Amino acid sequence: MTTRDLSIEILKSIRDEVSSVRTEVSSVRDAVKQTNVRLEAMHAELARRIVESEIRTSTAIADLAGTVREMTGVLRASADLRPRVERCELEIADLRRRVG
Repeated sequence: MTTRDLSIEILKSIRDEVSSVRTEVSSVRDAVKQTNVRLEAMHAELARRIVESEIRTSTAIADLAGTVREMTGVLRASADLRPRVERCELEIADLRRRVG
């Protein structure tokens, strides 16, 4: 085998290796594309879940705020009635003493 033939064989071997590497690189690119598609789908699902969770949380907070307002009204009404109830209890005690 001459030097020229050896060089040709080496070049052919390099060509075959480069072709093999190109095939592998193409395969890796396809895998990366598929991974990106899955990541984008996961991102969209995660974003949807976050929005749903925030909606549920804000609804619960709004309901809680309404309940707090109602309870505040009840407590205010109760506080407003306290002097009247105390006065009535004193009058009832006075009437019992008079009758009894």
